[in-house]
Amino acid sequence: MASVVLENLTLGYAGRPVARRLNGVFAAGQATAVIGPNGAGKSTLLKALAGLIAPMEGALRVGDRRDIAYLAQDPGIDRSFPIGLEDLVALGLQGRLGLFRGLGPAERRVLEAAIAAVGLSGLEARPIAALSGGQFQRALFARVMAQNTSLILLDEPFAAQDARTIDHLAEVVRRWTAEGRTLILVLHDLDMARALCAETLVLAGEVVAWGPTPEVLTPETLDRAHALAAEHAA
Repeated sequence: MASVVLENLTLGYAGRPVARRLNGVFAAGQATAVIGPNGAGKSTLLKALAGLIAPMEGALRVGDRRDIAYLAQDPGIDRSFPIGLEDLVALGLQGRLGLFRGLGPAERRVLEAAIAAVGLSGLEARPIAALSGGQFQRALFARVMAQNTSLILLDEPFAAQDARTIDHLAEVVRRWTAEGRTLILVLHDLDMARALCAETLVLAGEVVAWGPTPEVLTPETLDRAHALAAEHAA
């Protein structure tokens, strides 16, 4: 997976910029946290990287979009829909199978390994409506795992989760990083950013700082981010 490059990138909706003149590189094979105040453009950036919105100006270079897995903060899944956990995870295989090809032995092994990796073995047939919030989030991580992509985009993946689930999912993130995948995570928990991410982008409608996490996550940088966010909102 090549580096992800932003070149004078401006993003927004209905002609209104949300993030402006972004320049920088998400290094291949490591995890980068995206930190910033509400409305700073963090989720918008991930949507652009996933190909869901087009740049207003500038460019982004992400390589093959089929090699991207994206987990939104709101996955847009109706929990009342009558499918089981295994069926949900199997959605991660659609990119390689298409809509109508059935699962063979190799795909079954992928599903089994992904479900086991998030600690949900034995719950394959459980309806998603019957999953706890933590189990559902683990299943979404398993779906990402089944996609087997080089670039993984996670938008607030630990939000509203219990401590046990967070610990488990953090280990999955560490595993992905150890495998040499490129991860970009929108996070609000600074301690989690320090624990999981070698680099951090602080965003407040523009790039405030971008570099090694210990150098970037300072009180001065965060104060500057909040000040810039207030300026853009005025």
